Amino acid sequence: MTALGLPDTIQACLFDLDGVVTKTAVVHAAAWKETFDAFLRGHDAQRPFDAVADYDEYVDGRPRADGVRAFLDSRGIHLPEGEPDDPPDAPTVHGLGNRKNELLLEKIRTQGVEAYDGTLRYLEAVRAHGLRTAIVSSSANCRDVLRSIGAEHFFDVRIDGVVAAERHLPGKPHPDTFLAAAHDLGVEPAAAAVFEDALAGMDAGRAGRFGYVVGVDRVGQTDALYAHGADTVVKDLAELGGKE
Repeated sequence: MTALGLPDTIQACLFDLDGVVTKTAVVHAAAWKETFDAFLRGHDAQRPFDAVADYDEYVDGRPRADGVRAFLDSRGIHLPEGEPDDPPDAPTVHGLGNRKNELLLEKIRTQGVEAYDGTLRYLEAVRAHGLRTAIVSSSANCRDVLRSIGAEHFFDVRIDGVVAAERHLPGKPHPDTFLAAAHDLGVEPAAAAVFEDALAGMDAGRAGRFGYVVGVDRVGQTDALYAHGADTVVKDLAELGGKE
C-alpha cells in the first residue's frame, strides 16, 4: 500500500461529490424529504420519506429522475415521465425531480456549502503524489458547488449530471460515469480507485471492476458499504493517510 492508503497499482482517483468532498448529502436528503413528504400527503396511508433509510436505499448517488422512480416504485406509486423541463409543480417524474432541485438550490443559497477538510487535505496529497483525479457526480450543480468551495482545481476531469446527459451515460449504480472518468484520464479501471459514500456508488465501483473502492461512512452504514462492494471503509479520508 502507498502512503495514500491505496494499492501500488492505483494511478488515478475518482471522487464522488456529495458526502465525500462536500457536506451536501444532508442538504440533498432534506430537500428530498420535503419534496416527497409534500407529495405523499396526497396519498392515503403512505408513511413519510425517511431521510436516512429511504435516502440511502433509493436516491443517494442516483440521477434525480432515477431517484424519483426508485422511491415511488418502493411505495407502489407510478407517475408519468413528463419532460426534463417540466415545472416543479407538475405531477410527473421530472416535475417532482425539478421540485427537489429547486428546494436544494434554495437551501444551498441560504445555508451555503461546506467541504470536508479531511478530503481537501487528502486531495492535496493525491495531487502531490502525481495521481490523476476526477470528480464523478450525478449532480447537475457539480461545477457550481466546486467553485463555491474553491475546489475545482483539484480535478483533471469532471463527469457530472450535465456531462452524463450530453454523453447519454446511465447513472449510478451503473458504472458508466466512473468508466468515462477513467477513460478521460487515460487509465484502465483496474488502475483507478473510487471514493463513494452512496450504496449506489459502491455498486458502480464493483460493476466497473475498479482497482480499489473506498467507502466513506458518514451516517453509520459501514456494513452496508462493505456488502455493496467496498474494499475498505473510513469515516473520513484523513484516515487513509496522505503524508510520508
